[in-house]
This record gives sequence, C-alpha cells and structure tokens, in this order.
Amino acid sequence: MNYQFHAVTDPGRARDNNEDSVAFDEEALVAVLADGMGGYNAGEIASGMATAFIKSELSRWLIEAGALAQSKEIRRAMEICVDNANLAIYNSANANPAFAGMGTTLVLGVFKDGRLLVGHIGDSRCYRLRSNTLEQITKDHSLLQEQIDAGLITQEQAAVSPIKNLVTRALGVEQSVMLEVNEFSVEPGDLYLMCSDGLSDMVADEVIARIAGEASGLDQIAGRLVSAANENGGKDNISVLMVAVNEAAEKKGLIARLLGK
Repeated sequence: MNYQFHAVTDPGRARDNNEDSVAFDEEALVAVLADGMGGYNAGEIASGMATAFIKSELSRWLIEAGALAQSKEIRRAMEICVDNANLAIYNSANANPAFAGMGTTLVLGVFKDGRLLVGHIGDSRCYRLRSNTLEQITKDHSLLQEQIDAGLITQEQAAVSPIKNLVTRALGVEQSVMLEVNEFSVEPGDLYLMCSDGLSDMVADEVIARIAGEASGLDQIAGRLVSAANENGGKDNISVLMVAVNEAAEKKGLIARLLGK
C-alpha cells in the first residue's frame, strides 16, 4: 500500500503562540503529534522535544530493522522512545525554572505491513475514516472521559463540560508515563486523522467526517478543518496530521490489466 502524509498547525484565534507540534517520516511511515502545556512557551518546548526526539529515534530504528520488524518489537521500540522523550522533558523541566511544570500530550502512529500501531498519552486523538464512517480509535486520558466511562455524565453534557482539558496522563510531567498502544488493520481508502484538542473541541465529529468526505486532497481537508475550528472560536492551537492509504500502483495496475481496463 501507498501512504500519503500531510500536516498543518495553526495558532488559532485566542493565543499568540503555538504549543502544538507535528512531525512525520514518509520513509519510516511514522507520524507524531503533540499538544504542549506549561508556562510561557514551556509547552512549545515540551511538544517540540517530543515530536523531534520520537520521530528521529523511532524512524532510525524502523529503517534499520527493516522488513523483519514484528509488531511486538515495534511496540517495544515505541515505548522505549516515548520513555526516553518523557525523561528528557522531565529533566529539562526540573533543570530550568522557566520550563517548570511543562508537559505534552502525544499521539504516535507507525504503519507497517497493512497494520497501524497507534500510541497515545492524554487527549490528542487519532480518528479513522473508512467507507464514509469516522471512528475515534484512541480514548482520551482525561478526567472527562473517566466520568463518561463511569456513567456520571452523558456525551451531550461532556460537550459543554468546564473540565474538558484536564488530562490524567501527560508526557514529561513525571519520571515515567504509560503509553497506551493499540493495533489496527489498514485498508486501501482509509484516512487516518491525528489532531490536538484545538480541533476536536471546536469541531464536532460529524462535521469532521463531512469535511473529510467532501474535500479533495489532504491539503484541502486540512485547510477546511482548521478554518472550521477557527470559525467556531479557535480557542486553542489547532493541529491536524493526516495519512491517506491507497492501493500500491503496481498491484492496481495488475488488477486493471486482469480486468481488461
């Protein structure tokens, strides 16, 4: 299969700086998105450290491992890279008073042999659009999600809750952190969308699905999603990282020839 990557990040309308960070490696098929938090500019440092470190280290390992890498090994490599990034951010926060308390959410994807391993920490999300159906394939690590799971509030109440942004897990805040990793099958025609809560809090899932289904090309989808978030207030930084999956050209050509097309 062929994978096409596209990312965009925007400060939104309410903030002067952008504490989101995105990165991807098309050779290693790695995608990373982080939403920083902390004092003045500290969140920007944390998210930038996370995406740069994880992209560099994980991509290098994947390229060196090559086709022999199994899912179990990739999962472990993801965990090690995230552990190392977490410790680097934590140590920087403790060594520099200006960075005290900084941290970041994270969503990380690795595509391999028709599978996606997606890891996340906090409330940055990964969605999958398949056959015009949008599904959130990560579950937020947040106080709000815990209340939903416990049946204390409904989804409708959650949409207007004042505690939307209280995460229960973040990178760099403590000496260790648990990366939740799940594995999914990938099909031609799939579209994977990673985003910060600057998108998911501002734009309803059904609107995200409609824009992704109507727009032509990843750049247009990304542009329309960012515009929709800003039109609804743009109260936070907005980041979108998309991966489109298509059938490999060689296979498609063979099938076309067999069908006489």
